[in-house]
Amino acid sequence: MPRPTAATGFTRVVPWAIATVGLAVAASSCAALPHYAPSAHTYYISPSGHDGASGTSAGTAWQSLARVQKVRLRTGDQILLQGGARFSGTLTVAAGDAGSTGQPVVIGSYGNGNAVLASSGDGIDVHDTGGVDIRDLTITGTGAPYAHGSGINLYSDLHGGTKPNHVTISGVDVSSFQTGIAIGATGDTGFTAVAIRQARLHGNEDAGLQTYGPAFDPAHPAYANENIEIEAVQAYDNPGDPSVVAHSTGSGISLGSVRDAEVSGSSAYDNGSDSALLAHDGPVGIWTYDSTGVDIEHDTAYDNHTASLADGAGFGLDDNVSSSTIQYDLAFHNDGPGMYAYTDTPSSIYTGDTIRYNISDNDGRKMPRNGGLAVYGTYISGLQVYQNTVVMAGTGGQAPALLVTGSQNGITIRNNILATDGSPVATVLGLTASHVTLQGNDYYAPSGQWFVIWSGTTYTTLADWRTATGEEQLSDQPTGLTVDPCFSGGQLPDIGSPAEANAVLPGCTALAGKGLDLAKLFQTNTGPTDYFGRALSTPPPVGAA
Repeated sequence: MPRPTAATGFTRVVPWAIATVGLAVAASSCAALPHYAPSAHTYYISPSGHDGASGTSAGTAWQSLARVQKVRLRTGDQILLQGGARFSGTLTVAAGDAGSTGQPVVIGSYGNGNAVLASSGDGIDVHDTGGVDIRDLTITGTGAPYAHGSGINLYSDLHGGTKPNHVTISGVDVSSFQTGIAIGATGDTGFTAVAIRQARLHGNEDAGLQTYGPAFDPAHPAYANENIEIEAVQAYDNPGDPSVVAHSTGSGISLGSVRDAEVSGSSAYDNGSDSALLAHDGPVGIWTYDSTGVDIEHDTAYDNHTASLADGAGFGLDDNVSSSTIQYDLAFHNDGPGMYAYTDTPSSIYTGDTIRYNISDNDGRKMPRNGGLAVYGTYISGLQVYQNTVVMAGTGGQAPALLVTGSQNGITIRNNILATDGSPVATVLGLTASHVTLQGNDYYAPSGQWFVIWSGTTYTTLADWRTATGEEQLSDQPTGLTVDPCFSGGQLPDIGSPAEANAVLPGCTALAGKGLDLAKLFQTNTGPTDYFGRALSTPPPVGAA
């Protein structure tokens, strides 16, 4: 599975670090100064300006970014670049510069459109400080194979103190860097209260967006960054670096070393195609590792790739993740699983996670054996997987809708639709009913093609499997179904765009009210709605909707 890179739809994001950026992003709302909060000093930069001028008005603008770096920034100061113009270099906000949550230092554009910031290193660099807002800019690097730095780089080398607080990034277009937006630390003191919203991150080698921290110690879990919010972010065409085999490259959004984060309303697509052929760990659309309290919800991940035989998934809960959730997400046409849970770290830290109300449609395009929804690796405990819809078709009999393998404990898989066209409906290897519990699921395959593989034995009827393994029963009563969900898009619909998600909406009552009442039976907090935002019935249907 993917591993952290060493510092190396749209989504809401919290402000942190800033690096050199270039690319004009239309934002006419920034034309008037009232768009920004009043400040003690506003500095203007224009190609027609002069570094000997005062810089405090559009008519007395400075010309270069180098002139800006000679100013010690104070609370509420603004640096405004002329919209539509192009500037070269790096803007740095360092520890001696001081903004605040209420009066941040603002870096943005004035006039018409977005200013373009072009850099051969970092575009905007925020170092050991907070209280920064970055808005309405296009930031561009040198591109492969010479891409360096991050378009916006929030970096801390602080230790044992107060985390830099409040960074917001919004309305930016970041491309052609090693990483689009990077947020991280070498020690335990990263950033807190960072929000990233309405950003386009594309053409970056390692990742569109990445958070990271020091090496994780499961015996003493610590998280460098806190309270990260990513909303309405598009991470696409971030190809990966074919020369890097030590860690994964080519992910859309990767969250490492974070306590409490949310990724919502965002999309990751067409990433990872140029990642290393021999890499042990591959890219993923949107994933988290070495983190706790991460919610990945209402997002889409599709057409994500891997050049190796690892990963390429839509969504993932990777090493050392606890108390985190993948929910209300749509994955389709990814090389790897639509959603997965994985760890190989021998500890008890991977616990309390949930995968629910998601749709995976025809994922596993390159590695069908890993299925559409996968739980693998070792040392996962207490994972709840419920109310998901997984469709796998056209793989020549290789792809299970559900794969569970490894050394797991206390995993429950309930009320899911698992539909295939002649592949194993489910494959469970090396586990017993004491490790994984399957109840209330619908296992659908065309007539005469139904089978489940359990620890190397193939069962061709639900009844035989139930009798042999003890799965799909509750209090000695049989559970589980093998009925046609009557999808509105056909027997096994193939989703071609995010707008087509309703193709897997059941069009008959075969599964209505047939799910187990998880709240009553197991005290599960199932939430109020299904994937499509409809109120849940009691008992619920089977599947995501």
